[in-house]
Amino acid sequence: MLSRHQIERVVDLALEEDAPFGDLTSQAFLPAGALATADLVAREPGVLAGAEVFSIAMSRRDFSVKVTSATADGETFETGDVLASVSGPARSVLQAERVALNLIQRMSGIATLTARYVAAVEGTGVRVVDTRKTTPGLRALERHAVICGGGHNHRFSLSDAVMAKDNHLALVEDVPGGITEAIRAAAERLPHTTHIEVEVDRLSHIEPVLSSGEVDTIMLDNFDPDTLRKGVEMVAGRAIVEASGGITLDTIADVAATGVDVISVGALTHSVRALDLALDVRSTP
Repeated sequence: MLSRHQIERVVDLALEEDAPFGDLTSQAFLPAGALATADLVAREPGVLAGAEVFSIAMSRRDFSVKVTSATADGETFETGDVLASVSGPARSVLQAERVALNLIQRMSGIATLTARYVAAVEGTGVRVVDTRKTTPGLRALERHAVICGGGHNHRFSLSDAVMAKDNHLALVEDVPGGITEAIRAAAERLPHTTHIEVEVDRLSHIEPVLSSGEVDTIMLDNFDPDTLRKGVEMVAGRAIVEASGGITLDTIADVAATGVDVISVGALTHSVRALDLALDVRSTP
C-alpha cells in the first residue's frame, strides 16, 4: 500500500529541511573521497517497519550509497540484531543518517506498539485499527507501519468514507427528523458505494442512528465495557460495531470481550515512542 512516490515525497522534504545547503560538518571534516560502511543495529527488540523508507532516505541524494536489508517489514528482531547494512561515500552516508533513522525509528515504534495491541486481543476476531491522529505529512508511512504490526487501517482521509462524529450530529440533532432524517438525507447525496459510519456517545442515540437504514458501521465512543456490551446487544448485528476512545493496552482485552467488531486506537500513531535503532558507522579502507 505504500508507494515509492509517497516515500520519496516525504524523504525529499525531510532531506531539504535537514540539509538545505549540504552537511557543513561532514564537508569540513571528511575528505571528498572517504568511504564508509555502517550497520543499522537494534538497541531494543521490536517489529520492523520502514526498510524501504530507510533505503531510499540513505541513497536519495547519492545513488552510489548502497543499502542491503537483513530484516523485512513486519519481522520481529532482538537487541543487537543488524537490520540493514550501508556502504558508500562517507559524506553522503552521514548526511542522510538522521533523516533515515528518524523515519525508520518512528515507523518501527508504531509497528511494535501495534503488535502489542493485536496480541492483546488475539483469538477474539476483533480488528485493531488506527485513526486519523497521525503526524501531518507522515500518514502514509505511519499507516504502513500499523499494517506491519498486524493492525488495520481506518479511512485514509476525509475523502474516503463518511464518518459522522459528535460535532456533526450536534448540528443536526434539532432539525426536523433529527439524526435519523439527517443520515437519510446524507445517504441520498452519496454514491451507493460509499461506506457510512456514525459515532454515538450515548446509548439513546443508537436506535435513531440505525433507524435510518443507511448506516454500515456505528462507533461507540468512550463507553465503558458494561455500556459497550449493552450497545452491542442493541445494535444486534444491524451494523459493524466499532469501539473507540481512550483504549489502552490495559483495557483493550476487556473491550474486545464485549463483542465489538473493531477497536480503533489513536495511540498507535499519536503518542508512540520511537524505537531505539542506531547506525554504527566505520571507515572503509
